[in-house]
Amino acid sequence: MYKLLLAAILTLVCGAAFAQLRIEIVESPPLISPSSSLFLASDLNNWSPGDPNYKFRRDQGGKYYIDIPKVPARFEYKITQGNWTMVEGDSSGTPLADRVYDASKEADPHLIRIRIAGWEKKIVYTFIINKLPENTPHDAEIFISGNFNDWEPANPLYKVYRNVDGTYRTTIYTDKDPVEYKFTRGSWKSIEGRESGKARPNRTIYRDSKVDHMSINVEIDGWEDLSASFHFYSLYDLLLLFSVFQGILLIIAIPSMQNYNRPANRWLVITIGVASLMILLRTIGGYREAAQAFGKILLMPDFILFLYVPAFYFYLQRLLFNQSVKPFRQVALFLPVLLQCFVYLPFFLISDRELHLLFLVRDRSLFGVFLGTGLLALGWNTYFWFLFRKTFRFYREQYQSHFSYEQNLHYLNTVLFIQALCLGLWYFLFIMLGLGYCFDFDVTQIVEGSVDAIWLAFSTITYFVGYFAIHQPEIFKISPQPRSIFDAGVSVEEAENQESVADKKPEQSEDITDLKRLVEEYMAKEKPFTNPKLTLSELAGKLKLSQHTLSRVINDGFEKNFFDFINSYRIEDFKKRVDNPKFKNYTLLSIAYEVGFNSKTAFNRSFKKITGQTPRDYYNASRPEE
Repeated sequence: MYKLLLAAILTLVCGAAFAQLRIEIVESPPLISPSSSLFLASDLNNWSPGDPNYKFRRDQGGKYYIDIPKVPARFEYKITQGNWTMVEGDSSGTPLADRVYDASKEADPHLIRIRIAGWEKKIVYTFIINKLPENTPHDAEIFISGNFNDWEPANPLYKVYRNVDGTYRTTIYTDKDPVEYKFTRGSWKSIEGRESGKARPNRTIYRDSKVDHMSINVEIDGWEDLSASFHFYSLYDLLLLFSVFQGILLIIAIPSMQNYNRPANRWLVITIGVASLMILLRTIGGYREAAQAFGKILLMPDFILFLYVPAFYFYLQRLLFNQSVKPFRQVALFLPVLLQCFVYLPFFLISDRELHLLFLVRDRSLFGVFLGTGLLALGWNTYFWFLFRKTFRFYREQYQSHFSYEQNLHYLNTVLFIQALCLGLWYFLFIMLGLGYCFDFDVTQIVEGSVDAIWLAFSTITYFVGYFAIHQPEIFKISPQPRSIFDAGVSVEEAENQESVADKKPEQSEDITDLKRLVEEYMAKEKPFTNPKLTLSELAGKLKLSQHTLSRVINDGFEKNFFDFINSYRIEDFKKRVDNPKFKNYTLLSIAYEVGFNSKTAFNRSFKKITGQTPRDYYNASRPEE
């Protein structure tokens, strides 16, 4: 008897605690869209706002209801439209506390009738799509996806509906700032892109705190999976690909040249190879097929940030000074690249799908790595650019003190100018990022355009090197000058002082006037300046003087450097020949070659520098009758 009574009591208690409950919504404001539904979010389902097992149904009268079997005696809940951006509030949009079901306090513990006064007030954005790509399937369903719905590509609550005016519209409610979004056709494989089919950056909206409604007009240019073949390659991409092709030709051609400095050209080939490979990866990585097949291709072009300048550094070392870099220094200069590999390693280890999602949602860790790496690389490349510039100036000054002819290295000025242009665009990019962050405005297009401009400008280096390789191949065959500021870090004056100490001879004590006369007599009698390759050491040997002594005589006695000293004799001889009827049928350039100039450019530049007029002007003035 006792056991039967206890069982009855337990049955009554359990029945009260786990009886079926019906919740009816007798009144509610309009839903976000015709396809929207109501859901119960509670501690019964871990507060999932769109749990299909807790979706409200509608009876024949249009009333929403839900039956919950075996409910506990107490639980908390709220009504949503499928996500936390659309949750019930009061009539003014103010958030409400959670509703509480307590069976012991309800008049009818099996039936609850509730009224929804309103929805939490969020910022309202109405998107109006005015244009779709022509190749959009007629039966396509279009959705909006963004940081307001955790980037779900096919959430029915964010479906875009067509209106009678031909536009497509949808409305979202969110407090996100900024709002980032894209349009899809139901999956990430059919996401919007550029007209060419290439990926486009996330659309972004920044809002003012006072704004509670915005209408945004949108035009969708293309879909990543439905790119038109005519637009597959843009002009921009073709220019980059032509640069890669030019680089491949140079890699093949340069090693085959007979030259005096193969180590320098070897480093040039490496530099061009690195640049061409990264430009190629950058170009093909912008297309969905390549990015889908190998997602890590999106990361690889970044390695040029720390790879290019060390290779170019070693090239200049060999080209100008024929100096090899010590192994420990080579390793040291490539340490930033190794560090970058270590930092990027976690992103190489994840799946391509995860990596694409990180790019899509602008993951803070990923873009933090990009930002930090970019800033460090900007400082790294800026330092080396000033080092290259200082080195080239040092070389030219030293060369004019020892050689009488110009080596055609003016293409290096072009390369340095292009590098400076890239650095300028790079600084502009970070300035705009900073302004966008400080003043909350979208700089995505500006930043993207700057990045594209940097790559395009950088690719032209290969074009210029290729041009000079074809038209002036001697630039890859110069004889290096064995003195460098890279490792010694000395100035021009210090280098000359070091040379003077090492090169002192007894004849330095001779009167400079006598030595000057000796030099003048030899130059007038033997005309050594007609030798296009005349050097300071060669002339000093013929005069039986040390290089330092001859250099001191030219610098102090004639107040010129060796380069200008020899060219002044060549120009005087040129003038005499122009005035000599014997050379009447000679061209000006042929006479210039006769007196020792090795190129038209060097002749024109030296003549203008020394006389203040061009060779043609001098010729016309000397023969007015013609």
